[in-house]
Amino acid sequence: MFADIDADVYVMADGDATYDASAAPTMIRELLECQLDMVVGVRSSVANAAYRPGHRLGNAILTGMLSRIFGRSFSDVLSGYRVFSRRFVKSFPALSEGFEVEAEISIHALELHMPVAEVVTPYKVRPEGSTSKLSTFRDGWRILLTILTLFRNEEPMLFFGIVGALFGLVSIAIALPLAVTYAQTGLVPRLPTAVLSTGLMILAFLSFFSGMILDTVVRGRREVRRLAYLALRVPE
Repeated sequence: MFADIDADVYVMADGDATYDASAAPTMIRELLECQLDMVVGVRSSVANAAYRPGHRLGNAILTGMLSRIFGRSFSDVLSGYRVFSRRFVKSFPALSEGFEVEAEISIHALELHMPVAEVVTPYKVRPEGSTSKLSTFRDGWRILLTILTLFRNEEPMLFFGIVGALFGLVSIAIALPLAVTYAQTGLVPRLPTAVLSTGLMILAFLSFFSGMILDTVVRGRREVRRLAYLALRVPE
């Protein structure tokens, strides 16, 4: 729909009657008056049944991850109630296929340093007789994978640096007894162990240099996406 529909303002909301429709005009007005690219409807719920603990936990973890990577985040990363400008929509790749799309939307805004805002909106219990497609464990796992993928894609130097450090520590731990034996006897009696240690150290260096290369690629990708975003007109 983002690809085919041409508009100045886009409103996205889950079709399960849990979001307050009367908040949409306020969110749209905030977007236009402040010339923003996205306004997020932060869910405020009194009933625990409306906002399940598993979803709250995943939201909190993802919020912390975004804050760690981008230096800022949203109060409700997984909110499905949002208002977008045209230049947000037309610069958004929309690659997700499930409930993790909200995380992708949030990352897109943070990555390109877009002007955004949040508006607190009521969040109601689903109407009686309706069922949620959200599975706490299945979609919680997908959110976890999204977090790990986000960490790898946005901070490759840190991600592969940690992997390389683990390989390096294991390699050193394996090599120390061999080094002691060699110093005492001048022999390497466990050649397979020495080969394993060497292989792990090579993997450590490969991980480190992979992180350096991918970090350069990520920076270049951000620049291209930022230029594509700036080529579109601001909200009016």
